[in-house]
Amino acid sequence: MGEDCKGACGPLTILPLIPSLKETMDAEIYVVGDIHGCLDDLERLLDEVQPDLSRHKLLFVGDYIDRGPQSKGVVDYILRLRKLYPPENIICLKGNHEAMLLDFLQGREIEMFLFNGGLGTIEDYWGTGWEKLGEWVLPPEHEKFYQELKSLYEAPGYIFVHGGLMPGVPLGEQQEEDLLWIRGEFITSAEDFGGKVIFGHTPFSRPLVMPNKIGIDTGCVYGNFLTCLKLPEEEFFFTGQGLSAAR
Repeated sequence: MGEDCKGACGPLTILPLIPSLKETMDAEIYVVGDIHGCLDDLERLLDEVQPDLSRHKLLFVGDYIDRGPQSKGVVDYILRLRKLYPPENIICLKGNHEAMLLDFLQGREIEMFLFNGGLGTIEDYWGTGWEKLGEWVLPPEHEKFYQELKSLYEAPGYIFVHGGLMPGVPLGEQQEEDLLWIRGEFITSAEDFGGKVIFGHTPFSRPLVMPNKIGIDTGCVYGNFLTCLKLPEEEFFFTGQGLSAAR
C-alpha cells in the first residue's frame, strides 16, 4: 500500500484482539480511519453502522482529503453531520494531509503537497486552472473546519491521534509534527502511553491490534477498505473494495 513521503513502515504482525479495561465512558465512540476522498465508502460505512449521534460520538482520525475522488465532498458531508447532530459529538482530528493543505494555502511546501496526492484536492476546490489564480481561498465553512481540527483527543482509557505518539515524551509535551507524521518508533513501541492509542496514518491490510494501540487506516483509497472502530466494545466495521479479498 502507498504511504506519505515523510516515513515508511516495515512488516508488522497483527495480534489478536485483547479485552480492554472497559473504563467508564459517557458515550460510545465510533472512530473512522483515513478517508482520503472516498466519500462513497464513508457514506456506505456509516449507513451500515448507524451510530446514534444524538447520544454517541463519531470521531475521525484525519486525512479526509487527497488521493481519492471527492475530497471536498467528504468535508461537505462531515459539515452536514454537524448540522444534523450536536456538533460536539462529531470530533475531527487533523491529519498530515490537512496540515499539508494549510501549508499550501500559505504558499509553503507546494511540491510536497502535490507529491502526496494533493492535486485532486486542489482541483476539487479551484479547478484545473488553479495555478493561474492569484490566491487560493477556501469556502468559509471549510476554512473554519481545517483551522479548528484537533491534534489529539482523550476519552477514558483511550487516546486518539492521527499518526501516533513519540515514546518517552509526556502527552502534554508531544510535538504536532510527531502527532501527525510519526510511524516506526511509535508502532514498534510497547510503552504504556496512559491509554490505548487509536490512530490512522500508516496503512495496514487489516486493523493493527496491539496491547497499547489500535491502527485503523486500512488503505481504502488504495483499493482496500474503510474501517470504523466502536468503543469501548472494540468492535470493527468495514466497507470497501477490499472486503471480498479480506474474507
